[in-house]
Amino acid sequence: MIYLTMIARVVDGLPLAASIQEDEQSLRDLQQYQSQAKQLCRKLNAHSPDRCTLEAGDMNFHYLIAQGMCYLCLCEDSFPKKMAFAYLEDLSNEFYDQYGRKAHAATRPYSFIEFDTYIQKTKKTYVDSRARRALGSINTELQDVQRIMVANIEEVLQRGEALSAIDTRASNLSTLSKKYRSNASYLNTRSTYAKVAALAVFFITLIVYLRFWWL
Repeated sequence: MIYLTMIARVVDGLPLAASIQEDEQSLRDLQQYQSQAKQLCRKLNAHSPDRCTLEAGDMNFHYLIAQGMCYLCLCEDSFPKKMAFAYLEDLSNEFYDQYGRKAHAATRPYSFIEFDTYIQKTKKTYVDSRARRALGSINTELQDVQRIMVANIEEVLQRGEALSAIDTRASNLSTLSKKYRSNASYLNTRSTYAKVAALAVFFITLIVYLRFWWL
C-alpha cells in the first residue's frame, strides 16, 4: 500500500503536490507521517543522495530527486522497494512533462495540487497486485536498489542531521572498508612472499649443505 505521496522543490522544500490515502482504515498517524515528510523535504539539499529509503517503524519513506524536485512516498515496509522507486520515476517523468520550469517558479504551496489526479491513477496501477506482476519487468531496468542508502527517519529528524552528512559517512565507511580490504590483500601478499622466500632460503641452504657434505 502507498499511503502518502508528496512532490516538493529541493531548493526550499516547498510542497508542490501531494496525495494521501483516504481509506479510514489507513488513517493511523498519517498526519504525523505527513509532518515528517515535510520536515524531510526541508532537509534536502544539492548534496543529498538522489535515492534514499528512510525506515519509520513498519513503514518506509522512499524518495527520488530529479530535475531539482523531490518525489516522496510512504509505503508499508512489505511494499517492494523496486516497485516504489518505479512509481516515483513514473511520477517524476509525468510531472516534468506537465510542469517543467513552472515548478521552479511556483511561489505558493501545492501550486499543482491538480496533479493528484495522475498520482491517484498511477498509484492504483502500482498497488494492484495483478498490475504489480505485469510491471515485474521494470525491476530489471531500475538501478540496483541494494545500493540505495537506507537511514532511520527519527534519527535524521531528531538529530537535525542532514542526509548529505549521513551519505558522506556512508561513503567514508565504504572507502575505509575498501582500504581495509586493500591493506589485508597487501599483507596477505607480503605474507605469501615471505613464506616463499623462507622456503627458497631453506632449499638453497640444503643444496649447499649437501654439496659440501658429499665433497
